Amino acid sequence: MNRTQSSETKLVICVWHPFTEWRPKPAMAEAIRKRWPEMRVLHLPNYDGLPKELPDTDIFVGYSLRAEQLKDAKKLKWIHSTAAGVAQLMYPELRDSGILVTNPSGIFSVPMAEHTMGLLLALARNFPDSVRQQDRAHWSQQELWDKPQHLTEINGKVLLIVGYGSIGREVAKRARAFEMRVWGVTRSGEGDQTNAEKIFPAAKLHEALPEADYVLIAAPETAETRHLMGVAEVSKMKRGARLINVGRGSLLDEAALLRSLESGTLGGAAESPLWKAPNLLITPHTSGVSDRLWNRQTEVLIELLERWFEGRELLNRVDFARGY
Repeated sequence: MNRTQSSETKLVICVWHPFTEWRPKPAMAEAIRKRWPEMRVLHLPNYDGLPKELPDTDIFVGYSLRAEQLKDAKKLKWIHSTAAGVAQLMYPELRDSGILVTNPSGIFSVPMAEHTMGLLLALARNFPDSVRQQDRAHWSQQELWDKPQHLTEINGKVLLIVGYGSIGREVAKRARAFEMRVWGVTRSGEGDQTNAEKIFPAAKLHEALPEADYVLIAAPETAETRHLMGVAEVSKMKRGARLINVGRGSLLDEAALLRSLESGTLGGAAESPLWKAPNLLITPHTSGVSDRLWNRQTEVLIELLERWFEGRELLNRVDFARGY
């Protein structure tokens, strides 16, 4: 691919989302302009002005670009997604275009790992019911203990991390500090075992599930991972196990999860849109949110731009075959 020089490059940043923290901060464009004052850098606050800017855009920074918009982007060479998940970009026209796609993989790992540890502790100590009883000004010590899943400890428990990538490894590091036993699952069965007792290949997931006290889903969203945890998988989990999903909702078969929660097979679950299910704790897609998010986003993008202009290999390249 013929890479541009900074003086002949037009870079457009454009994301609009109803949640304000997913929108790029002005400081991102300002930092790029400061580093490369000769480059044309536009930050569009919404999509209204995008059609007229696309035809001569070289680099697009944003959450998505639809197929009909891609047709107008005649000079486009590189899309940098501000979202780690790129399923919205896996359409044939982009696959066949030769346009490079990168993402900010890794920047969400620390806040998501801390969020996950909060969920693990909340489920073990039944913080959700404690808060509900506090709202009623009710002293619920006996009721909390009498729940089918007693208040417990996480030390010594097996945490199975399905999708042992950057998020999973950060979780493992923290879980080990709580003296948990960490098992991982990757496509190949290989991975960094610094904080993991075992790593299973995805084909042996069913062998690992019955032994896990907590199962964390942290896999990317692809055609292969849709309903990764379905009826067969949920049925393999031990009675009273807890399930946490910090990936996309499509990784879970919600009907199977709901049946297991209602029957008491699962002790609890987190991050699923099953609003009225028992033993369920929902956080509204906030595990990756942090007041440091856009500082990290900017650092990654500037590092990639430096590599781009210097002709070096880009980090975080999206593999269209794998879908992430």
